[in-house]
Amino acid sequence: MQPDQIPLIDIAALSGGDLAARRAVAHAVGAACRDIGFFAITGHGIPATQMAQAFEAGQRLFELDAGAKEALSIRRHGHNRGYVALGVESLDEKAAPDLKEAYNLVWDGASDRPANLWPPIAGWQTPVQAYFDAVLAVGRRLHRAFALDLGLAEDFFADKLDQPMATLRFLRYPPAPTTQSGTSGGAQAGAGAHTDYGNVTLLATDGVPGLQVQSRDGRWIDAPHLPGAFMCNIGDCLMRWSNDVYLSTPHRVGAPPRLRHSIAFFLDPNPDALVSALPGCVPAEQAPRHPPITAAEHLRQRLQATYGGEAG
Repeated sequence: MQPDQIPLIDIAALSGGDLAARRAVAHAVGAACRDIGFFAITGHGIPATQMAQAFEAGQRLFELDAGAKEALSIRRHGHNRGYVALGVESLDEKAAPDLKEAYNLVWDGASDRPANLWPPIAGWQTPVQAYFDAVLAVGRRLHRAFALDLGLAEDFFADKLDQPMATLRFLRYPPAPTTQSGTSGGAQAGAGAHTDYGNVTLLATDGVPGLQVQSRDGRWIDAPHLPGAFMCNIGDCLMRWSNDVYLSTPHRVGAPPRLRHSIAFFLDPNPDALVSALPGCVPAEQAPRHPPITAAEHLRQRLQATYGGEAG
């Protein structure tokens, strides 16, 4: 695989009983994680109809009036839940604020965590929760591949993802503004250059271009749209866990040519999971690159940088 090529991997075998087939998938996933840090997956088991329902839910959400969205604002409620207005986030802290709207839902299976904010849209919660649960299952399955590739027991991550800090994020990017001549006129990004915070991200897009991935030599590569596939990438937490064997790759979303919707799923470990360099990832007679940290503290530090402490 070329270092700037995003591979397409069928992960169906991860659900089967053939260990050799699961190891083959793990090898392909691991190669992508070491090279460009991005890969696309098919064979995930989520029907196209369910993905379409999720995109429809996102469209209905962002069509709420400004007052209804502001009542659900993350600035009001914190805890990384709710609505994020245009210009609130700056994923690239050195650039202009991001030109996007977002809505965050989290895994709320633990009674000691704040509940989700569900928008006042009839029939909205049921299909969205079903989609959340389905993508979470895929994310957990991918961790079996990570474990196999890194020389761990296949279920190594299972008890570190049974109460995850997982976030489903609906995103809407307005089209690039045009000048009087009809050409695109703004340099403001839909999402500034950044790396993701957690272990792995699974992204579904509507086909409108925008996502770009930085190659190892600094070039920006347009990510392809593959209908029915998820675009996946490694986040900072798993990179740290693997002692930088896996790579968390900078990426961005440019101002799209027309309205763009996407749905991102960010899978972070349980809050109390200890992120400490895996033994097999530390060369002999060398110290780990990073000190141990809990997943909760790692995420808190990253969110504080993005929201200035307002996300909780």
